[in-house]
Amino acid sequence: QVQLVESGGGLVQAGGSLRLSCVASGSDFRGNVMAWYRQAPGKQRELVAQITTSGVTNYADSMKDRFAISRDNTKNTVYLQMNSLKPEDTAVYYCNTRRAGVILAWGQGTQVTVSS
Repeated sequence: QVQLVESGGGLVQAGGSLRLSCVASGSDFRGNVMAWYRQAPGKQRELVAQITTSGVTNYADSMKDRFAISRDNTKNTVYLQMNSLKPEDTAVYYCNTRRAGVILAWGQGTQVTVSS
């Protein structure tokens, strides 16, 4: 059974930075696509960024110049570096993992709050 545990969220002022981590267990991490999503209060969950097994990344348009996704296969960990944070980035951030288009698991989420 695949398990994902996120960490690194918190309260930060606008313009600040945070790095989120998501540690995976119970699966072949190298063979899975990893992604970060976020969900703000009253809004649908949206894709932030994803990274393929070969390291190809893609981002939501509003975040591609400020956020960076990376993975460390030796640590079964995916990261999301978030810079120049804005109040509208406030949300619960989730990671997920999928293989062959099938989502294997979601993490429990980590809260990011950006104050103005």
